[in-house]
Amino acid sequence: MEYTAAERVALARRPGRPGTADYIHALFTDFFEQKGDRLCREDASILGGIALFHGRPVTVIGHRKGKNLEENMKCNFGMPSPEGYRKAQRLMRAAEKFQRPIITFVDTPGAYPGLEAEERGQGEAIARCLAVMSELTVPLIAVITGEGGSGGALAIAMGNQVLMLENAVYSVLSPEGFASILWKDSSRSAEACEVMKLTAQDLKELGVVDEIIKEPEQGAHEDPQAMFAAVDEALRRALHVTDRLPSAAAHRYRKFRKMGAAFLQTSGKELP
Repeated sequence: MEYTAAERVALARRPGRPGTADYIHALFTDFFEQKGDRLCREDASILGGIALFHGRPVTVIGHRKGKNLEENMKCNFGMPSPEGYRKAQRLMRAAEKFQRPIITFVDTPGAYPGLEAEERGQGEAIARCLAVMSELTVPLIAVITGEGGSGGALAIAMGNQVLMLENAVYSVLSPEGFASILWKDSSRSAEACEVMKLTAQDLKELGVVDEIIKEPEQGAHEDPQAMFAAVDEALRRALHVTDRLPSAAAHRYRKFRKMGAAFLQTSGKELP
């Protein structure tokens, strides 16, 4: 079934859509959760730890949303604070030390923009995540499962392979925010969805994602087991690709460095 960009945004935000905890339970064994950033406190909106993927040790990190209001309050509706991103950094560094591939699941409306988060260094925490990922010698595979909102999503998504579910979205900000800034009218968010090129199909054409994972006809929530099986196969393929890279860090650098190159060439410009 063909959906409009606005309909895909609605599907990506659907409450019944499988989240990081669901994928971890379905795809991995012997998951051992690790908590805290060792600096301030625990942030439940980032879920991470060590697990086995078909018997292979990996580090798993992802945004966590709740299934009800109580869980969402605990997880801050999937919007991490600096402590969550610093926990992610800690897990990435441990994966590097023990040479474990990293698999991340991205599903967030964005990093928490509250005053207290800014006071504790939200921007620095996200930037530090990007710096840590840029130096990793182990492969990193990112799976965008729902919303991929701004730097809060990119902070754990700088993958050698970036996979994206068919009805997931990935953008610099929300369509409502885009419409409010560009047109001073948030009610034009559906129009913004088309302009922003935030769907998996758009981003595959732009070279931002490497593979689109097909969903059940009505969306991932319709048949979670089929969705888990599709993600499992996609992860196997991605690991097969990344295992053959001579240098994961160099590949990651080249991959992100050339994003947008095709657009610049058509506009008569060149990368500096």
